[in-house]
Amino acid sequence: MKSILYKIKFWLNNARLYTGPITWLSWLVIFTYGLKHGGNFFLGLLTFPAIALAHLATNLTDDYFDYKDICEETKECKCKYLKNGSATLCELRNVIFIFLLIAAAIGVFLFFKCGIYVLFFALLALFVILSYPKLSSKGFGDFAVITAYGPLMFGGVYYVMTKTFSLGVIFLSFACAIIVNTILYAHMLMDFDQDVCVNKVTLCTKQKSKDKALKILIYFYVCAYICMIILGKFYLLTLITIPLVIKLYKSLEIYNNDNKILPTVSIINYPLNLNKNIPNAPFFYRFFMAINISTLFMLLCCLGIILD
Repeated sequence: MKSILYKIKFWLNNARLYTGPITWLSWLVIFTYGLKHGGNFFLGLLTFPAIALAHLATNLTDDYFDYKDICEETKECKCKYLKNGSATLCELRNVIFIFLLIAAAIGVFLFFKCGIYVLFFALLALFVILSYPKLSSKGFGDFAVITAYGPLMFGGVYYVMTKTFSLGVIFLSFACAIIVNTILYAHMLMDFDQDVCVNKVTLCTKQKSKDKALKILIYFYVCAYICMIILGKFYLLTLITIPLVIKLYKSLEIYNNDNKILPTVSIINYPLNLNKNIPNAPFFYRFFMAINISTLFMLLCCLGIILD
């Protein structure tokens, strides 16, 4: 029993479970929206483990291709559990398969309960998961994330709950998916020099300079806020995050010039605001700033849905 629990903990750690909350919050937004429009509570709740496992499977799939294509050529990579022999590629493939199998089993149940469109969303999601590493290697990872976290997740959950489609869901999905992607983009921006060194193509490195790449972050946020403005009313509560976005932008601007400088520390840097001595602190302070902005945005979305 102890061995099984250790393995579960080992693979959840490798799958970067700490990235889960932002996915869970995205699900919470559309789950709340579905309930607001008379959706089925149980069926909506059942989509949660499928989405969570698909997300973890995507992280591990990314590791699999990264290890084969990049990590063998550099000492710095996120696949250390493969490089140090703690796990093999075969074991990694098996875990990815198990995660996707459980998600698929839930999908099959929902297919019989809700109809053919569930299969449509599931197959598209599977395609994005399996193709993400290749899309990412060509600099299109951002668009894959926006598609998966946006129309696929939101449209799928809403359909399962209500068996209908909604234009409002489209705007809501793009806003939240773009906000999720800003976390990935901020991470890539701070990895700009390292990615260039290993010839890794990202949307950031495609811009040829860190200054140009930073400006794209603003375009992402502007698009998200426009979607919220279109939805109107209480969704405008999300505009409260704009001053924090400006703070993040200025902080990343400083990081582009000197990655050793710590930003001004506040609650938005939680949980690192009490510890300035962690390794690579300037990076993680800004990374958690991006995560916390997205978290606040999602929570304000939920509040806006409830009040609407």
